[in-house]
Amino acid sequence: MNFFRRRPFVLLAPAALLVAVAGCSTADNSDAVAVPTPDKRTAPLCRALDKVLPRTVNGQSRQDPEPRSAYTAGWGSPAIILRCGIVRPPKMVDPKVALGDDPNAIGGGVNGVDWLMEKEDDGTWRFTTSGRLAYVQVTLPKKLSGSDDSAQVLMDLASAVKKAIPEGVASMRH
Repeated sequence: MNFFRRRPFVLLAPAALLVAVAGCSTADNSDAVAVPTPDKRTAPLCRALDKVLPRTVNGQSRQDPEPRSAYTAGWGSPAIILRCGIVRPPKMVDPKVALGDDPNAIGGGVNGVDWLMEKEDDGTWRFTTSGRLAYVQVTLPKKLSGSDDSAQVLMDLASAVKKAIPEGVASMRH
């Protein structure tokens, strides 16, 4: 069975990911970050992820956003932001990233973690895990747009995601 209904699964090499990442979110650790409210099944997974997240991502030290939570993390300034336990993104039409015909949603994998990569209306991108028991979302500051850094972020986070969030189908709602 194909990983995607309409697009074959392709493991994106870092260079290919850079083409996909034309712009990134303007998340900044000086702004408040919305804390997800995961369900009883997802919350322990997110707390486990928080404990194994790397101290540095793309050479940036961990600097968690406000309000502090085991469901959010940040690195650098402006911050790379991770949120665990979010609801399924609307563009993820099934738990394994079957995207339909949306040209602003791309699916692929980096270091064994599958991601939905969504281009936002303002041209920025957001990344959400797929095929895991919890949805993990990563946004990048614009300063990482179009550089090797954007691929490095997902590579740096892959080991922690694989360790804490088992493969499977996440709850559709939290």
